Amino acid sequence: MSRRQERIIALLALYQWDITGGDLTAILERALAEAGVGRADGFSAELVAGIARHKQELDDHVTRLAVDWRVERMAVIDRNILRLAAYEIIHRHDVPVSVAINEAVELAKTFSTPEAARFINGILGQLAREQRDPAPRV
Repeated sequence: MSRRQERIIALLALYQWDITGGDLTAILERALAEAGVGRADGFSAELVAGIARHKQELDDHVTRLAVDWRVERMAVIDRNILRLAAYEIIHRHDVPVSVAINEAVELAKTFSTPEAARFINGILGQLAREQRDPAPRV
């Protein structure tokens, strides 16, 4: 399975988890089963586990960068696309930043709106610039 397919599975699991608050492992396993994948031990599982572990940190970054938008007010799909890409930018150094942003924009075009794709691109571009050139800590 390609990383793009695994991102889609992770996104769908995160979306359902965000809406239902259900057991994330069970949700991911159902999503993988529906995709014809047997176990939750690949890239999608790593993404989902990492995002769950760092959710507050990711939401804090997104809220700070999304001027006049709190994560809770964003469309569920959009905030989960942002969480997914922000996690890859900050914590997955095996994923090039440009790939994380491009994949997020493509996910937004597929599952959300063209306006959301531009919004997501802007937030992630700023996050990438900060990560590449972090401000000195005081």
